[in-house]
Amino acid sequence: MPVGFLPLTEKTSAASETSSGKIFAANRATGRIALTVNAVDGVSRRGRVHEHGSLRVRFPNGPILEAVTVNSAGGVTGGDRFDFDISVGEGASLTMTTAAAEKVYRSLGPDTDISLTLAIGAGGTMRWLPQETILFDQARLSRRVEADIAAGGRLLLTEAVVFGRSAMGETVTQGKLVDRWRIRREGRLVFAETLRLDGAMSDQLAEPAIAGGGVALATVLMVPGEEAAVAAVRDLEDKFAGEVGISAWNGIAVARLCATDGARLRHDLMLVLSAVDGHALPRLWLN
Repeated sequence: MPVGFLPLTEKTSAASETSSGKIFAANRATGRIALTVNAVDGVSRRGRVHEHGSLRVRFPNGPILEAVTVNSAGGVTGGDRFDFDISVGEGASLTMTTAAAEKVYRSLGPDTDISLTLAIGAGGTMRWLPQETILFDQARLSRRVEADIAAGGRLLLTEAVVFGRSAMGETVTQGKLVDRWRIRREGRLVFAETLRLDGAMSDQLAEPAIAGGGVALATVLMVPGEEAAVAAVRDLEDKFAGEVGISAWNGIAVARLCATDGARLRHDLMLVLSAVDGHALPRLWLN
């Protein structure tokens, strides 16, 4: 047989796999939100709003500018990609949340890819407060968070992950979560961490050094991180349903939360956010 030629059956199989791959890629959900916010006469107003794919953003009426993202795909799964590109101008302020908890379903192999890019101008304030992300068994999520804060800018950033729905008896035995955060102030890297859980998730979460059997985790990052906020969280120690710790260093404060289910995590997260922030929580958090 001439070199470089495949038998008909092998050529047919290769063509079938290529065709299946193209069909799979074509059926994956994609979405992008690009949003700019500017201060006009002392009032924060949205500037450019770009929506693509299954992502939408809505702006409820209220005393502060609030944006709510909506995923019309009804969840995400392997091979889906979602990007958020948010720019808060000088002196402007924005609070962003989600219409509901984001659900990441079982993957047949590829990762779900989510990317968040934040740019906060001088004296600007960004509050990124999405509702929790729920991972189902065999879900695969790769998330990247990049933020650059100009002089005098402020950032309150939280992400919460729940591994399965305990109330429905769900357990995440296998899966993947990679969460990469890089935070810069005036272009200088001030915070960098990567969380990676891959494979036997339930076994990893049971390890004392990871979650000690907890299945709901959250991080709250504050820049600048003030000692008053740290003290306010520590004063709530007797009210937490799970474990909460907070530290401050080099002008940054980070709170870590771990709970045995999503309801306890949300309870504690709301207490922490209320203690460290002078604004009311997004109304959708209270539903």
